Amino acid sequence: MTQPVSYELNDGIATVTIHNGKANALGHEVFEGLNEALDRAEQDRAVVILAGQPGIFSGGYDLKEMQKGPKEAAALVTVGSRFTRRLAAFPLPVIAACGGHAIAKGAFILLSVDYRIGVEGPFKLGLNEVAIGMTMHHAGIEIARHRLAPAHFYRAVVNAEIYDPQGAVVAGFLDEVVAPESLMVRARERAAQLRALNLRAHRETKLKAKADYLALLDRCIEQDAEHLGLNG
Repeated sequence: MTQPVSYELNDGIATVTIHNGKANALGHEVFEGLNEALDRAEQDRAVVILAGQPGIFSGGYDLKEMQKGPKEAAALVTVGSRFTRRLAAFPLPVIAACGGHAIAKGAFILLSVDYRIGVEGPFKLGLNEVAIGMTMHHAGIEIARHRLAPAHFYRAVVNAEIYDPQGAVVAGFLDEVVAPESLMVRARERAAQLRALNLRAHRETKLKAKADYLALLDRCIEQDAEHLGLNG
């Protein structure tokens, strides 16, 4: 069976690609694959490009797993929050190559990496939780507050506003937008630029800049787990 996450290393750059059906849904198997890929990137001391499929970065959590029951849904959300927390503190630069739609957890991943490149086209990016009847969890609110432009935080989180790629740059989900055929070329170019930094200084500055945020995120993940009944 094809694994839903692939890993390819070239010239100190690790390309980690999610390919899990048409929505690139994020379930336990995908998160296991992503964490294993990050483990390998740490061992390889590689800058990471995190990519999806053409047209879709990720549509969010795997609904089949979320609909199994409250406990199962809560467990998957906790795994997902811990993964985005890991991305936020990852000791090497991480670039997201977003080749299309990025909704819900897909957008939270964009909010957790160092640099985000999207593509032109009729794509939707944003946090749709409130629109589909989900109260936003504490960790999600703080991930969004940390990275979104202040004027767009409320619109994105509370009003569930969805953005096109150019709007997503203004809001803070993306850093730049390129033509679809240029996405991976630009991602590798940006990865090479980040690789040329002093990676120790990059790592230590990242952790210093995010120290309060990471501590807050840890508290939020614990709070969400308690609220969802996982610590009982």
